[in-house]
Amino acid sequence: MSTLAIPSGLEALPLACALCGAAHTAARPTASCAECLGPLEVTYPQDRTLPDRDTIAARPLSLWRYAEWLPFLGEPVAARQVGWTPLLEVPRVARALGVGRAWLKADALSSVSLSFKDRVVAMAINAVQAFGLEAIACASTGNLANAVAAAAAREGIPAWIFVPEDLEQAKLVGTLVYGPRLVRVRGTYDDVNRLCAQLADEYAWGIANVNLRAYYGEGSKTMAFEIAEQLGWRQPTAVVAPMAGGSLVTKLHKGFGEFRAAGLVDGPRPRIYGAQASGCAPIVRLFERGEGQIIPERPATIARSLAIGNPADGRQAAEVLRTSGGGAAHVDDAAILDGIRELASLTGLFGESAAGVTYASAKQLAARGAFSPDDEVVLCITGNGLKTAESLAGDLSGVPVIPPRLRDVAALLSA
Repeated sequence: MSTLAIPSGLEALPLACALCGAAHTAARPTASCAECLGPLEVTYPQDRTLPDRDTIAARPLSLWRYAEWLPFLGEPVAARQVGWTPLLEVPRVARALGVGRAWLKADALSSVSLSFKDRVVAMAINAVQAFGLEAIACASTGNLANAVAAAAAREGIPAWIFVPEDLEQAKLVGTLVYGPRLVRVRGTYDDVNRLCAQLADEYAWGIANVNLRAYYGEGSKTMAFEIAEQLGWRQPTAVVAPMAGGSLVTKLHKGFGEFRAAGLVDGPRPRIYGAQASGCAPIVRLFERGEGQIIPERPATIARSLAIGNPADGRQAAEVLRTSGGGAAHVDDAAILDGIRELASLTGLFGESAAGVTYASAKQLAARGAFSPDDEVVLCITGNGLKTAESLAGDLSGVPVIPPRLRDVAALLSA
């Protein structure tokens, strides 16, 4: 099989098992530990020099300004402009939640594919090049498909994208436009993921969320780094984020902890709250039970980007919610749609169904007394509403159609 030329100076850091500690030094990445099948994590050099605030602030506005906490040595060769999305203060949301201040971390405006998956794909596509693999691939519920296809197109790397057959049309079109090999698979995301695990053993592909998962996941930490820097080198008291596979909440917690350990921020790490749709909420239900294993679910929700019934990082996510002093909530499809509308009307930001889950869950948590009037809360808005606009198509039925006459507008006003 052909492979890519390995760029000089770019090196992926080694991995070690999070359970047994065994080092992984193979020339090709793998999904799990050969000794105990545990998850692999990046091993960072203990003697690396970490930058101070002024050094970071002088760097270009991308996630690579935090390079010392990312899984490569040398200069990145791809996705160099990803990251540094806006942190928008939203006073009307603060009032709705009964908190002191609130912000949206607006990865719905991320370059290039309008979701936070651009962050993790920035890691995956550099890992593909560092290992000299012949293609990049992924299993996706939509946003990752868009991000992988866009990054591969920019770098001229072959891409294979595997998605559930019933994915939203906008996400299918928003993937296919970049020219990858797009494959729709009959079944759920978990069926697609199992197929990709088999492909990772068969082909010299970097499958972003399978054999490259240890590198890929590190990109999510940069959302925490940016929040802290954008708040003036301090941390919020609470963060609410959507959960699909569960990696985002674990990496947010890790990122805040790494900045605190480096002396870049003070005080305790934020409380982390996770949000899911009621039609697919295995992590929230594990958190509510308080112990045990993930019980897989068959997804039945409009929030397809979160519809992972057997989440890979579910147990770790539930533990982060617990140990951080946070919590979890799940909301039904009606509340998700109301959440999308209300968030847009209060902030001017149109988020996808996952944003509706996040905002509606934050309201539910507030009603339970999870937040105090002194809290400073960040809501992570991970995808753009144009990706799931069809879920609100029914709203058009109430829009009036009139002739181009002043009296007809006057009639609407009087009504």
